[in-house]
Amino acid sequence: QVQLVESGGGLVQPGGSLKLSCAASGIIFSLTTMAWYRQAPGKQRELVAAVTGGFNTNYADSVKGRFTISRDNAKNTLYLQMNSLKPEDTAVYYCNANIAGGYWGQGTQVTVSS
Repeated sequence: QVQLVESGGGLVQPGGSLKLSCAASGIIFSLTTMAWYRQAPGKQRELVAAVTGGFNTNYADSVKGRFTISRDNAKNTLYLQMNSLKPEDTAVYYCNANIAGGYWGQGTQVTVSS
């Protein structure tokens, strides 16, 4: 049974930082491409960043230079370090495992507001 459990969301002021975590189980984590997506109210879910099992990464243009995706294969955990946060980063952030059609976590809310 695949489980992805996100944590680390919250309320932060513009310019602040947050670090999201996603604990994975039921998959061969080290071989799985993992990603963070986000969905803002009234908008479609969009890819934020992805990292392959070989640690290759890619980012949405809107977060390049501000967000860093990483993984700890020993802990089966995916991370997203978010710096210089902007109000437009406000969304529910979802962890995704790119296998068998895709698995999703339950999401964690990130709100950037003064």
